[in-house]
Amino acid sequence: MQKILVARPIFPDVIERLKQHFDVDWNNGDALPADELARRLADKDGALTAGDPIGAATLAAAPRLRVVSNMAVGYNNFDMAAFNAANVLGTNTPDVLNETTADFGWALMMAAARRIAESGQWLRAGRWEKWSFDSFLGADVHGSTLGVIGMGRIGQALARRARGFNMQVVYHNRSRVAPAIEAELNAQYLSKEDLLRRADHVVLVLPYTAENHHTIGAAELALMKPTATLTNIARGGIVDDAALAAALRERRIAAAGLDVFEGEPKVHPDLLTVPNVVLTPHIASASDATRRAMANLAADNLIAGLGVGPRAGRPPNPINPDVIGKARS
Repeated sequence: MQKILVARPIFPDVIERLKQHFDVDWNNGDALPADELARRLADKDGALTAGDPIGAATLAAAPRLRVVSNMAVGYNNFDMAAFNAANVLGTNTPDVLNETTADFGWALMMAAARRIAESGQWLRAGRWEKWSFDSFLGADVHGSTLGVIGMGRIGQALARRARGFNMQVVYHNRSRVAPAIEAELNAQYLSKEDLLRRADHVVLVLPYTAENHHTIGAAELALMKPTATLTNIARGGIVDDAALAAALRERRIAAAGLDVFEGEPKVHPDLLTVPNVVLTPHIASASDATRRAMANLAADNLIAGLGVGPRAGRPPNPINPDVIGKARS
């Protein structure tokens, strides 16, 4: 029987599914250190991960490994050049979390715009003594301009929500989306710089790549309106967190909502000291139904990738499909 490692805690019923096909080594605790991860992968044919870094050294130490299934849309934890060189298949879990993540991004944006976290902390501190007409004045979302950077599936889901708030939608993407999609979403393509100057609420939903590192830094923040908000539900490293903390402290932008951070789970200490930021611990896809769908899709990818079941050899979501059927090198 083929052996697999499930590197993170997931739902026990998904583990039972996997046990029908494989000898399962399940890490039901904290993330494994790199050396322990490599040790436990050494005799495995496949793995199910959730953000665990897999690079050339790890692959070299696991000569039997043929498929690594990531329980996430992003796969910047995979060194895909090393995967391709070794003919190891990587998979991910797109689509099943689009709407849930867009819901959360919308909630985070609104919380930042209307100062919900900031006012809640003020209330809990016992500082509310009277009602005041000018207490915690925030920014309207309805009738404003939404700027989406990264107009993929989640970005499009955000843009659809904007219709109900009578918002204008502008977007920036590596390439323009099809005219039919632009028309459906009533979305206007702009350069990144023009989007930042124009948008009242900027939401980031682009993948992390070396090219996208610090897509939003000090120079970009300087282009934004002092009344604008920034929401990041994409990946840490897309925003220069130190530069953002400085802009928030100096009120050069009004507020931010962050679900992802550089070097997470660590958070830049300056972000913890500014009141006008909403911080959440990478939970944009964290509804019960969606996380179950992600876990089951990751299992589907692993089962099919290792040549088992009705989709044997045809996993639903290959990242590098060219290696399918090739011998491990």
